[in-house]
Amino acid sequence: MGQNDETTRFEPGRAPASASPGDPHPTAEYSSHESGTGWPGRPDPDVDDAGSPAAAPAQGPIVVRTGGGVLRGLFFLTATAALVVAIVLGMTAAGILPHLKNPFGGRSTDRSQPALLKSIQDMNRFVAAEGNFQVIVDVQNDQKYVPDFLLNDRTLFVAAGTVDAYVDLSAIGAGAITESPDHKTVEIKLPAPQLNKPSINHDKSYVFAQQRGMLNRLGEVFASDPNRLQRLYQLGEQKIAEAAKSSELQQRAEDNTRRMLEGMLRSLGYTSIKINYAAP
Repeated sequence: MGQNDETTRFEPGRAPASASPGDPHPTAEYSSHESGTGWPGRPDPDVDDAGSPAAAPAQGPIVVRTGGGVLRGLFFLTATAALVVAIVLGMTAAGILPHLKNPFGGRSTDRSQPALLKSIQDMNRFVAAEGNFQVIVDVQNDQKYVPDFLLNDRTLFVAAGTVDAYVDLSAIGAGAITESPDHKTVEIKLPAPQLNKPSINHDKSYVFAQQRGMLNRLGEVFASDPNRLQRLYQLGEQKIAEAAKSSELQQRAEDNTRRMLEGMLRSLGYTSIKINYAAP
């Protein structure tokens, strides 16, 4: 500009000064206000025209909007954990990973006392035969004039066991063995074969079926019978013993004992051997 030009400075909060009458196009220059904005010609919004802090504008109620981001993140985290567990279990079942021990698995503690040897008995028995038996024990306990669905206790128990047939050689007394002067003939008198007590096989004995009335089941809630299974085993032993007596087990024991003694005596030089059994 030339020397005759005037410059009018406009400050915020004040109207621009009038230009001189002779200048048809006055020029206004906006100076920068010393404020926090640092923008030329723009006043500080926190300071009013008088220089005092301006009052904060009125605000409405604050509304907090929560989107579905948290729920989605939780869902993806759960799905990822489930996928990892499924992969680990699958690899363990396939043998890729070693077997993982369940940290919450139960354990069994054996606090049994050591066995006590009470006695030793010499056995003079020749076990000549053994019979394997299996019997079904059918026991039912009910009351007259009471329906079975109220009071009924029926158990089917499969009992399996063995019975030994033996000859007691300790019962042979004086005069039970006689031989000829030439030591070629011998005669032996033996006691009749006997049957041993049945030995129940616990691995093959089990409860096959069970029927109980409502009152029987209710009674078990308040009181149990620990000897119930023991009675079933006792009945099983009794029935197996009866079955062994009516079988050919004793006759088989006689034949086997005779063959055993004949073979042994022939090896000693006897040519004529007689073995007689006492009446049972």
